[in-house]
Amino acid sequence: MHISSPPSPSPNSNSNANPSPEPSQTLTLENHSSVSDLTSLLSDELLLSILSKLPISQHFTISLVCKRWLKLLGRLVRSLKLLDWDFLESGRLVYRFPNLDSVDLIHACIRSPGNSGIVVTHKFVSVHLDSLFLTGGFICSEDLLSSDLIDEGLRVVALNCPNLRKIGVVAGSELGLGFVAKECLTLQELELHCCNDQILRGISGFRNLQIVKLVGSIDGFYDSVVSDIGLTILAQGCSRLVNLELCGCEGSYDGIKAIGQCCQMLEELSLCDHRMDGGWLSALSFCGNLRTLRLQSCKNIDPSPGPDEHLGSCPTLEELHLQHCQMRNKQSVKALFLVCEAVRELCFQDCWGLEDDVFRLASIFRRVKVLSLEECSLLTVGGLDSVIVSWVELQRLRVISCNNIKDTEVTPALATLFCSLKELKWQPDWRSLLSSGLEETGVGKRGGRFFKRG
Repeated sequence: MHISSPPSPSPNSNSNANPSPEPSQTLTLENHSSVSDLTSLLSDELLLSILSKLPISQHFTISLVCKRWLKLLGRLVRSLKLLDWDFLESGRLVYRFPNLDSVDLIHACIRSPGNSGIVVTHKFVSVHLDSLFLTGGFICSEDLLSSDLIDEGLRVVALNCPNLRKIGVVAGSELGLGFVAKECLTLQELELHCCNDQILRGISGFRNLQIVKLVGSIDGFYDSVVSDIGLTILAQGCSRLVNLELCGCEGSYDGIKAIGQCCQMLEELSLCDHRMDGGWLSALSFCGNLRTLRLQSCKNIDPSPGPDEHLGSCPTLEELHLQHCQMRNKQSVKALFLVCEAVRELCFQDCWGLEDDVFRLASIFRRVKVLSLEECSLLTVGGLDSVIVSWVELQRLRVISCNNIKDTEVTPALATLFCSLKELKWQPDWRSLLSSGLEETGVGKRGGRFFKRG
């Protein structure tokens, strides 16, 4: 690249003569006829740095430019969800994406017709079905890859992705998990579907796991059993657990107790569609640092919690979330509330049987600062008022899609409480006039005013 400048005036030139116009600067690019691709002059590191500045949404288009750009962009990919097991088995996955730190193999472990227009989706997994589908289960044992094939895939991933931090897989065996535990020393998050007690023996090799999600039995999808034996193996092998999610797992007091005693750093525990035996609630008192407890899609909380004096409590618990849970058994609900007496944030979402009498059991709580109610169609203003008016520390309230809560039934005590809240979201149904009027009155903010009764 050359820049030509105007010539300097000659000393003998006539200064009185009309000056000729100065030529403008010109830019000339030399002809690099020998170089067909100018980006080939850039090193891989420099070109990779340039490509990394581009939006991820443009990566696919850019990868079509040439093979070199395709390979370089593969080095930028950190997380991948595999849909075709052949892509892993052929070696193309680790060749194309050598710097992966998160791999989801779950969908690839299930044989399903990819071109089918019929898709069955569960919160944890989705599968394609063909027209010859027979009732009895969406996933049969024949639909899962063999454990030997999955183990070999895990070995390939472990050897080529030593910096792996998260992996999700279906079934496999103790041997496959052992490969990952040996090679991927930095692995922190594991999601294991269709697992059982025997497979969990391979989890003892993971020393740095902090987040574990175990999916045992799911009606129509998986039919495997995680019992107290598996929970004890998990507890003894993963003492650094911070977050544990158990889905469709069996067990009892002994399994939860082992987790509480061995995993002393556990802060969040989630149970989805659990099949726990009666009495498991009292084992939560062994979780000395538990901050958050989530119950999702549980057909029962604890069928036989035992005497109140034997339940114990979780003094460090701050959040209790219940979503799509069966709450018709007052004894089990009361036991849960007693164990979680210290809770600061309480959330109910579409819980069956949460009527006024059941909600009044929440009077046990005295330190609640945040309450969220969503799709609780049986709850009325009377049940709400009888509980939250006594919560002197309440700061935030959300009432969404609770059709039996009416604006016209709001009591003066409840109206006064609204004025003192830091945050209020009141949308019990689409006909609510109060929700639109709150914005003008300033209710839900410190110092706000409320309407006067006529």
